[in-house]
Amino acid sequence: MPATVMPAVEMSAVETPGVEACGPGADWSELHREWSGFVHAVARRALGDARDAEDVTQQVFAAAWRGRDGYRADRGAFPAWLTGITRRKVADALAARSRRAELTARAAERLATSPRPESDPEAALDRVVVTAALARLTAPQRRVLRLAFYQDLTQTQIAQVTGWPLGTVKSHTRRGLEQLRRCLRDDRMLVA
Repeated sequence: MPATVMPAVEMSAVETPGVEACGPGADWSELHREWSGFVHAVARRALGDARDAEDVTQQVFAAAWRGRDGYRADRGAFPAWLTGITRRKVADALAARSRRAELTARAAERLATSPRPESDPEAALDRVVVTAALARLTAPQRRVLRLAFYQDLTQTQIAQVTGWPLGTVKSHTRRGLEQLRRCLRDDRMLVA
């Protein structure tokens, strides 16, 4: 990924708040009103998209709020500290944009190279049989297997989505696959 050059923003004419303005007793709504335009302008110039810049602006102020105890006026002015956070959030947004583009390209490639399921009667029959076999599973087993196979989630991701412990997800997966195998074998769809 090519390096992104952050735009230069003139801060010499900007009044910098004192240490007390960024501490625990600071009026952060006032700081947000005063500096959000600056952060948004930097993000907009770097990203080229107003909506992405709005998201980055929100992320910057959330990160600044969480890290407010780490701000030290003796190490630099408030605008410089805020600019550093903005640069990191812009870099994160650009990396996410790049990942989304890669995923979209791979998905389009997979769609272009995969055979059309509606053109294959065997595949249609298999889908009907598998759907009927899935209906025989318990609801948790069915949910785990659908998330794994239809949404291509890992067991760790399934645990996050469902809120279940990872061990529970693994148990539902194993038991669900065993039950699915028995159902298909009973229907004489599975040879082994």
